[in-house]
Amino acid sequence: MTNKRWITFDLDGTLMQNPFGAWVFPEIAEAVCRKLGRPHDIVSEMVAEHETRMKEGRCVEAYDWDDILRQRLRELELHLPLEIEPMVRKHAVPPKVRLLESGIVDSLTEMKARGFSLAVVTNGYYKFQAPVMEALGLLSLFDEVVTPERAGTGKPDPAILQGLGGQTIAHVGDRLDHDVQLANRSRAAAILIHRTLPAELKSLSPFSRVKDPKGIGLCMERGRKECKNAPWNELPSELLPTALVDSVHELLAILDAWQEN
Repeated sequence: MTNKRWITFDLDGTLMQNPFGAWVFPEIAEAVCRKLGRPHDIVSEMVAEHETRMKEGRCVEAYDWDDILRQRLRELELHLPLEIEPMVRKHAVPPKVRLLESGIVDSLTEMKARGFSLAVVTNGYYKFQAPVMEALGLLSLFDEVVTPERAGTGKPDPAILQGLGGQTIAHVGDRLDHDVQLANRSRAAAILIHRTLPAELKSLSPFSRVKDPKGIGLCMERGRKECKNAPWNELPSELLPTALVDSVHELLAILDAWQEN
């Protein structure tokens, strides 16, 4: 169908906590140090390789953590039968993985009831994301799961959305460089989620928050963290969100406002 109205979502940091940082990477580090017989920070090396691939524009390869791990093991001349997907599946159990707020499933279900199609648009590979989504009751709620190895590109390249068809109404995420930029480049509403909004911003509407000095400062601070050594003194237009929310539940009010207009 080409008349679908899509709301797309980032996963990690937006809807759920994956097991990579607390469980998968430490398991890899422990196995490597045990084999070497000495401390060795392979995780930092893997992250550095990821960042190198991103800077070189190799976005799909940058999120192939199995390939990155195999490369590091070859360079260390280590023969270890380590694969990340089985580790993710092993650790994809609560409380090792969790939804980032209560009621997410109910909110997503309500969006579908209102006629919207839902898609995940993530830079994580499907084999790493699906086990976590399934464990948390998310997988069945989404009509599509768009990932770099399937789409041939990653966020913020708008081409990642081409396979969806229809109209992407909004993209929801927690990063300016990946999520907000993707939405703006795709001419969709860019909804930034930030779960620790100060009280002064919470009293404003999601649309007014991004125009308030505190909201602008919050986005600027996040932009500087994500875009290290950026030359700009104010956020580029592609990094400006349409709305700022502190909860997935606020999306329902935004949809109501759009339908009224």
